[in-house]
Amino acid sequence: MIIMSPDFNTMSKAELRSYVLAHRDDNEAFYNLVDRLKADNQDAVKYPCPNTPEDWAKVPE
Repeated sequence: MIIMSPDFNTMSKAELRSYVLAHRDDNEAFYNLVDRLKADNQDAVKYPCPNTPEDWAKVPE
């Protein structure tokens, strides 16, 4: 018996999220959701992790 997974590309983000929550062992669905969420946040501001004591001093700013 072959089990076919649903077409994640046709699901809305909300549907895909619900599917992932219901099928937590489905890695393909999870990675598809993460890829879609990352694609939606391309313009997000990214802050690098401070590496030096001087950088850590600037964190509260």
